[in-house]
Amino acid sequence: MALFNRNKQDAADTEPATGAVLTPDPELAKLSGEYTIDPSHSEIGFTARHAMVTNVRGSFQAYEGKLVLDGTDPSRSTAAIEVDMASVDTGSADRDGHLVTGDFFDTENFPKMTFRSTSVEQTEPTTYRVTGDLTIKGTTRPLSIDLEFNGAATDPFGNERVGFEGGTTILRSDWGLTWNAALEAGGVLVSDKIKLNFDISAIKNAPAA
Repeated sequence: MALFNRNKQDAADTEPATGAVLTPDPELAKLSGEYTIDPSHSEIGFTARHAMVTNVRGSFQAYEGKLVLDGTDPSRSTAAIEVDMASVDTGSADRDGHLVTGDFFDTENFPKMTFRSTSVEQTEPTTYRVTGDLTIKGTTRPLSIDLEFNGAATDPFGNERVGFEGGTTILRSDWGLTWNAALEAGGVLVSDKIKLNFDISAIKNAPAA
């Protein structure tokens, strides 16, 4: 079931090379509107390779974001997220303390990480590629994120929710995060490659009075 409805000409213009057809669903046009990300039911996280042998996982505890979903034309949908970098949590106070210093995030001078979408494309019946500008530590670079639409529901409190899940991989050095330490056996302490993970629940905003 697709989140964003598309007309036949739109589907033909961006249809995958395999010839797959993205089937529109008029019922999903009802999901159009503005949404606010619910941090208490969402996660923005990352995974890094540590000492070449294991993974360290972390997430950010404070952030806010807005989605504008167009149920008839996905290309007119938008997303914006702002993350408080000092809210990083990897399960180790010492490691978190290091991450907020100038070696990594330098939160005193660059307190926020931001993402602003520039385009949205439906790639599969329930998958969307959101491309935009990611800014970390004062450096802005383009980034594409593949998100799976997990569904829509009304929660027990009457909130209309939509859910998305997905991620992407970046090289942290592209955003000026270059600190590292060499290992005696060879290699480095922290991988350059970082996996970003998104598990998003967003609540539809009430119509303006």
